Amino acid sequence: MTVRRPESVLVVVYTTAGEALALRRCQPFDFWQSVTGSLEPDETPAQTARRELYEETGIDAGDALLDTGVSRVFIIDPRWRNRYAPGVTENTEWEFRLRLPERCPIELQASEHSEYAWLPIDVAAERFWSWTNREALLALPTHGR
Repeated sequence: MTVRRPESVLVVVYTTAGEALALRRCQPFDFWQSVTGSLEPDETPAQTARRELYEETGIDAGDALLDTGVSRVFIIDPRWRNRYAPGVTENTEWEFRLRLPERCPIELQASEHSEYAWLPIDVAAERFWSWTNREALLALPTHGR
């Protein structure tokens, strides 16, 4: 088994009206999140963000994907630790944003997500499992509208 790099991306997709895209993850447990994914061995965070966004939603961001320059370190949930090298307990997550003029249809990757919703940013922040995801949502420029 190939072990994962302890680096990942978080891609927050939101609209100018202040709605965030929420994806309901179906494994290893049920929770809501933004687009996420681990860096492949030869990828940059920006390449991973574009790839994961397309794989999980069908959205091709082109040049519209914004690298916020923000990264956060978090403790890897024990339910995922077997995917990493022995002794690896922390992951660095790179934050990206995609602002859309309006909602768009989403093509879910059924092996990862069971449904999606466009939610007001505050509602999404309350629903999301990850503290890093909540922090990224609440830092969006449209928050508080």
